[in-house]
Amino acid sequence: MTYCLGIITKAGIVGLADTRITSGTETTTAKKLFTINRDRHSFFIMASGLRSVRDKAITYFREVIETEDQSFQKLYEAVNKFGEQVKRVAAEDKADLADSGMSFNLYAIVGGQLEKDKHPKLFMLYPQGNWIEVGENTPYVIIGNSGFGQPILRRSLSFDSTLEFALKSAFLSFDATRISANDVDYPIDTVVLEKDTYKLIEHRFQEKDLGHISEFWNERLRQGIEDMPVKALDRALTENGDVLLRKLS
Repeated sequence: MTYCLGIITKAGIVGLADTRITSGTETTTAKKLFTINRDRHSFFIMASGLRSVRDKAITYFREVIETEDQSFQKLYEAVNKFGEQVKRVAAEDKADLADSGMSFNLYAIVGGQLEKDKHPKLFMLYPQGNWIEVGENTPYVIIGNSGFGQPILRRSLSFDSTLEFALKSAFLSFDATRISANDVDYPIDTVVLEKDTYKLIEHRFQEKDLGHISEFWNERLRQGIEDMPVKALDRALTENGDVLLRKLS
């Protein structure tokens, strides 16, 4: 499985992708983040799904970039062209995958800002090659193992969040998924794009780099539960007016 997350705010974009690849009982590490970083022209692609179709689609798109990248002036144009490569791979491999009992399941997150974009853009691309734009109302999108990491984002994020806040929320979302799913793990790749800088900042982190943040968060959660005002819940701890459970603590 995969965990890839894109967040858009009024300040820019944050992306995070794990690197774990699971094949049967074996696990390996592979980069799931592809970037283009040129003057006033920067974007990234994060993809989930079978590694074979993901790598093939990215390889085809690299060839497109070599000849056509200069012609993309808005990000949606690059997204459309990548969608064409996804459909090309589907035409070549989908039937054979189905015969083998596997589905063509390539999803992608594309974010960035090109010359004619008034502000950074974030898109989610489907296996059929069509896409949606991620906007202010729900300023994030997850592909891969999406269930465990959503609560922290729903509770914390807004379009007005700073990039630093978005990055912190992104990490906690990944961490919740990592703890809950054995097919998502370190290392993680992050990418940050500040509005109108047209410059992607990309880094890789190991568990030794960020493990102390997990410990900090765990302790804050435990303390928060301990300090929670629960007067309204007192009735759940009593029977006939007598406190039962507190006698055991």
